[in-house]
Amino acid sequence: MLELAPDLVPLLDAGVPVAAVTVTAVVRSAPRGVGATLAVTRDARVIGSISGGCVENDAVMLGLDVLRTGTIRRARFGFGADDAITPIAAGLACGGAVDVVAYRVEDAHRPALEAARDRRDATLRLDLGGDEPLVLHRPAPPRLIILGAGEHAAALCRLGAAAGFAVTVCDDWALLVTRDRFPDAAELVVGAPHEVLDTLPSPDARTAVCVLTHDERLDVPAIRSALRLPVGFVGAMGARATVSRRAALLRAAGVTDAELSRLHSPLGLDLGGRSPEETALSVIAEIVASRNAADARPLREAAGPRLHAIASGGDSCAVRSA
Repeated sequence: MLELAPDLVPLLDAGVPVAAVTVTAVVRSAPRGVGATLAVTRDARVIGSISGGCVENDAVMLGLDVLRTGTIRRARFGFGADDAITPIAAGLACGGAVDVVAYRVEDAHRPALEAARDRRDATLRLDLGGDEPLVLHRPAPPRLIILGAGEHAAALCRLGAAAGFAVTVCDDWALLVTRDRFPDAAELVVGAPHEVLDTLPSPDARTAVCVLTHDERLDVPAIRSALRLPVGFVGAMGARATVSRRAALLRAAGVTDAELSRLHSPLGLDLGGRSPEETALSVIAEIVASRNAADARPLREAAGPRLHAIASGGDSCAVRSA
């Protein structure tokens, strides 16, 4: 439910009754994982989803029944262990099943919803009459620090924000670091990139730093600072000749080979694209692959039954005892 916070908080403010249908368990495979939520209003406005569309109609009907009766409802959508379709819902196209619980969204849920809406760490404990409470958790979004404010940075900011990153854009040229150029950025900073990194609050493994400044006077100190932070990803754009020359300058500036081995440069996966947008796509792809320790092969070449893995960090939920 927490991933729907930007839509649910205004409905609570307006006093609109809303029911949520949340996935509590997945049998075999499903398009979305535990914590995925669909919300519905009394006039059948639907927000979010719990599948690829296979069982949404049944989920909506379950939510509307909760709004009508005021009771908590549970159901299983999909196939049983013997591949027989359950009588209460259409089957999931992937052949699995999901257990769901439907309940009213209450004003008591507001603090957690407001935290999630504001992209802060949020946890919501729901006592819904089961053996254990349903505990939903949505971490603050991962951060993407873009150093440099050119056209490639603008494209990377757009795609990074769309991919769920809280994007910070930094450049020492104030003329470029504007809200008109970077409307999707969470933060705009004017200053020397390495100085901004040296004062970066709480860098962690979910933070990615991309150096796009195209100026060795800025690149080298910025990369040196980034490689000494406990961030999960450091990348720098540049042609191979630039990368080689910059590596020599970094070593001369005191960067060790062990530190240099963390640098992703040239930055991005080889997708064959050339435009800023295509380049940004390759950069986001490399960051995601690195974060998940994935080899970025085509799925058709991957072994095993799971194609699009259900990531615990993607949906906003864990189910556990409080």
